[in-house]
Amino acid sequence: MKKLLIIRHAKSSWANSNESDFERPLNDRGRMNAPEMAERLVKRKVLPDVIISSAAKRTVETSLLMMKQLGLQQQQLIKKQELYLATPETILETILSLDDAWQTAAIIAHNPGVTDFVNSICEVKVDDMPTCAVYAVQIKTDSWKNFSTAAKEFLFFEYPKLL
Repeated sequence: MKKLLIIRHAKSSWANSNESDFERPLNDRGRMNAPEMAERLVKRKVLPDVIISSAAKRTVETSLLMMKQLGLQQQQLIKKQELYLATPETILETILSLDDAWQTAAIIAHNPGVTDFVNSICEVKVDDMPTCAVYAVQIKTDSWKNFSTAAKEFLFFEYPKLL
């Protein structure tokens, strides 16, 4: 059995209009929400072995803040340029390439790709993945390569404003 967490980056700042989209940092709310959502994962006892993040500044910041709260080490973060504004197909390719030693993996990326992806994998659909939302599934397989065909069970959908 494997577990997959699909996470949208935390709330980003639009304060500097000269910054490229790729370089936008988190805003104060985003810096508060990321550790808060990581704490919810701790309470659920769903801890990733690895975080695969888009290389964009806001996703890397989200990853690092969550990792600190989760007690993960720097080597448990993998940054992938191709996850920046990734399509569902690119997210799937990333999952299929995961190391089978990892039982639980988290992917932190962007909309609309993350919403489209989660709506393609399970019977539980969401209208939108809000910033810092976590969508979790359990996959009945021992190999990530079997993700597409393996049975999947929805575990939970959490986001900062969900009480």
